[in-house]
Amino acid sequence: MPELSHRRRFLILAICCMSLLIVSLDVTALNVALPSMQHELDASTSGLQWTIDAYTLVLASLLMLAGSTADRIGRKKVFMAGLIVFSLGSLLCSLAPSLDALIGFRMLQAVGGSMLNPVAMSIITNTFTDPRERARAIGVWGAVVGISMAAGPLVGGALVESVGWRSIFWVNIPVGLTALLLTLRFVPESRAPKARRPDPIGQVLVIALFGSLTYAIIEAPDSGFTSILPFVVIAALALTGLLRYEPRRAEPLIDLRFFRSVPFSGATIIAIGAFASLGGFLFLSTLYLQNVRGYDALHAGLWMLPMAVPMFLFAPVSGRLVGNRGPRLSLVIAGAAMTASAVLFAAFDAESSDLTLFIGYAVFGVGFGFVNAPITNTAVSGMPRAQAGVAAAVASTSRQLGQTLGVAVIGAVLASGVGSSSYRSAFASAAVPGWWILVGCGLVVLVLGALTSGRWARKTAERTADELESAEVRQIAGVSA
Repeated sequence: MPELSHRRRFLILAICCMSLLIVSLDVTALNVALPSMQHELDASTSGLQWTIDAYTLVLASLLMLAGSTADRIGRKKVFMAGLIVFSLGSLLCSLAPSLDALIGFRMLQAVGGSMLNPVAMSIITNTFTDPRERARAIGVWGAVVGISMAAGPLVGGALVESVGWRSIFWVNIPVGLTALLLTLRFVPESRAPKARRPDPIGQVLVIALFGSLTYAIIEAPDSGFTSILPFVVIAALALTGLLRYEPRRAEPLIDLRFFRSVPFSGATIIAIGAFASLGGFLFLSTLYLQNVRGYDALHAGLWMLPMAVPMFLFAPVSGRLVGNRGPRLSLVIAGAAMTASAVLFAAFDAESSDLTLFIGYAVFGVGFGFVNAPITNTAVSGMPRAQAGVAAAVASTSRQLGQTLGVAVIGAVLASGVGSSSYRSAFASAAVPGWWILVGCGLVVLVLGALTSGRWARKTAERTADELESAEVRQIAGVSA
């Protein structure tokens, strides 16, 4: 990539953030629209789970393929293809005649989404080469999540109330097309020095693992353990296959050597825990505000502002902290705040009064605002720049897998607790086990954030980076010879 001016670099950052905005906005706006979709499409709780998880599941399954493909054939090409497919999928979602069609179009939308965030992060990593400047850029990237959290419920609520839930997908189309034109004009092409070969067997194993595991969790309350047992077996076999097959490939889809780095492994697990907490938190909150309290979509969106605004305010603060002092402080603050928020709901019935509900949402927003920058920075900073796309894709996959599991597990717990009882009267007690699960997710962030960001952990990251760099050099030398 040629040397770029300061202004050009931040223009590229803005273009990449546009892709994050539409992907994140889509998730938050969709959550507000769930009750309206449930009513119009006559969807069950598991049907609502699938409208979210069909998207995040496909996204998680294809992110690593998209990252390695972008490193191989060109990040700009893959990024532009993602914008086109995502915009087309959004249009089709707005026209979906049934729940099954909506789930199918959400999967198409996810194919495009898989080409956006990890590839955009790879572009940012290769554009901002100075570690401190890159940490700040990632802080801006994290702030966009906060913007989408703040704007998503409001925009989604206003659109649902005035036009209908289908209109929430319309927002993606003009933003996606604008980002496409700006990318064509201003973003330079870049790729890894050596093209990595595709790994179709690894890709099939990843899809089998994520798909069968998610299906088993979502369908367990309705189908029973006997019916989902084959999918549990498939998930176990797929995981075993990945662990045995991938290390034998010279260029695997998932380079398991990355996980020799303690910070990278920690960031991966933290991402799963944090985004499982986010997915479960939004799912419970949306259904509670609209189906239990009886708020319309707009007022439910307004109630999410106490959570969204701190996310927006503290994400850039976290980016600066990571750039100046490393990831530990941000992760400890994030884990402590997310845990405290979930405890308020699990043990003290925070939803029982407006004041405690407000505090619970605000504290969670503070925690999640701090968590994104250290995850992303840790995932990419210790890896060779030539493999930035794959490393960023693993981090993004962890996020999507976490959100998928969060919605699947919390939704399954809620569905089994509500049963055939009156939804409104049974919700509070049925949600309590879900809140305790979110307490556990917050503790994962807190404990691993403190343990995996010390000096000894950074040494493992340096050794891993040196090993990967040496292996890459040997492969390039072998090809040249």
